[in-house]
Amino acid sequence: MIQAQDFVKANLYDNENEVIQDALRHLLRSRPDLRIQLAIYRYQQEGLSLAKAAEIAGISWMQMRDILVEKGMDISLGPTTLEEAEDEVNSLRYFLLRQK
Repeated sequence: MIQAQDFVKANLYDNENEVIQDALRHLLRSRPDLRIQLAIYRYQQEGLSLAKAAEIAGISWMQMRDILVEKGMDISLGPTTLEEAEDEVNSLRYFLLRQK
């Protein structure tokens, strides 16, 4: 079985963490359903904003809202703190930049 350290030994990556991060990045690209499920989990467990959850899922906040509603989840609209507001602005900027 191939292990992360094999890639490091072959001088393909500097360390095992880079191997794992790259593997996760490719996994989430090829399985958008996992990105969405992860975003839902973090929205529920960590209290992420709708915009941040949408960013993680790689979809618009409207699509994320619709998915959460379909699953019968409560939607928290609007930030309650300055930090949440800044996160939402940054998430929206990130989303808009990806659309260009």
